[in-house]
Amino acid sequence: MQDLRITIIQTTLHWQDAAANRAMFSEKLAAAAPATDLIVLPEMFTTGFSMDAAGLAEEAEGPTLQWMQEEAARYSAVLTGSVMVKEGDSYYNRLYWVRPDGTYEHYDKRHLFRMAKEHHSYTPGKEKLLVELKGWNICPLVCYDLRFPVWSRNTNSQYDLLLYVANWPKPRANAWSTLLQARAIENLSYVVGVNRVGTDGNNHPYSGDSAIIHPKGHKLLETTEAEGIHTITLSKQELTDFREAFPAHLDADDFTLN
Repeated sequence: MQDLRITIIQTTLHWQDAAANRAMFSEKLAAAAPATDLIVLPEMFTTGFSMDAAGLAEEAEGPTLQWMQEEAARYSAVLTGSVMVKEGDSYYNRLYWVRPDGTYEHYDKRHLFRMAKEHHSYTPGKEKLLVELKGWNICPLVCYDLRFPVWSRNTNSQYDLLLYVANWPKPRANAWSTLLQARAIENLSYVVGVNRVGTDGNNHPYSGDSAIIHPKGHKLLETTEAEGIHTITLSKQELTDFREAFPAHLDADDFTLN
């Protein structure tokens, strides 16, 4: 069983300036030069959480995806995070999962944050994404998805790691931290949550609080409001041993989503 090395980047973002954000992340990665398997960026990492989809969204294979492919190759690591994407007449808050060889998959955010009228600007996704990395099954989701445990339910232990990229505001920081721990405990899975810091163009503050949670619910990594790049190694053996010692997943309810 192989361990998994994960690097998370918690940072402020340049408001609605994709080129500046790509350059900023390139500089941070070059300075850290992480030896890692997976690099995780926040939600809408090129713009901040903006509803100006019509003015800012890129085509599906636009400059940000190309940048992600270059950076993934440079660090021999998977790179993931979400961006605004236009496809046909629709706009999506799309998470890309980009491998070092340039291949990629995507997940479109299912639960759109109606309090910011995200559902007026974007189309919700319909399918979850499960990806494999070094023998780990991983389910990447986006921000508001965290509040909906049915969508993230680890049915038949499909995944080993549940991942959330976010722009989660400071006034609801307690919900963010509590729900990350709950998702780990109920799904017998590691959970990674990557949030931003700073204040966006709508004057919403973000406190970061990015974290990596053990399947038992305790925090393996917990950040403050400071910017930072953090790398941690997750043990597959620990996960397997815990599931064998405490097989609560065998008593889980069966269900299907319509």
